[in-house]
Amino acid sequence: MFDVATGKVIRFDELRGYGFIAPDNGSDDVFVHANDLLDGKSLFRPGQHVVFEIEDGERGLKASAVRIDPDSPVAPARPAVTTATRPVGGSAESEDGLCDLLSGPEFQLELTEALLAVVPALTGTQILETRKRVAELAATHNWVEL
Repeated sequence: MFDVATGKVIRFDELRGYGFIAPDNGSDDVFVHANDLLDGKSLFRPGQHVVFEIEDGERGLKASAVRIDPDSPVAPARPAVTTATRPVGGSAESEDGLCDLLSGPEFQLELTEALLAVVPALTGTQILETRKRVAELAATHNWVEL
């Protein structure tokens, strides 16, 4: 038997076909795969309220039979983050408390600007090496979209 739950999409990557849902009951986030979506995957975006079943997967709890909650309004589309819409060093946090996922080039640009703002005397080699290591860390934690 499956537990039926409601929650909000934390993030969903259409290209990779997976994401995470934060259950409304405050329990741990639940993994969701595109194969478990009952609605089009392009409709699942951060802040979207969903109804789903919770089951035990190979690596822990996962969502299945995920559908958009018919009783909640559709979450607004999130604009792409660019340096033109958000100044370097500005906050990426949106009204729903979630952060935007930056592309690799956006992340590199913001990181370079931040490094130069803090330590203007950095050499090009130091910036490149620092950027490389931080980008690896960011990719490991899915903070950037490569």
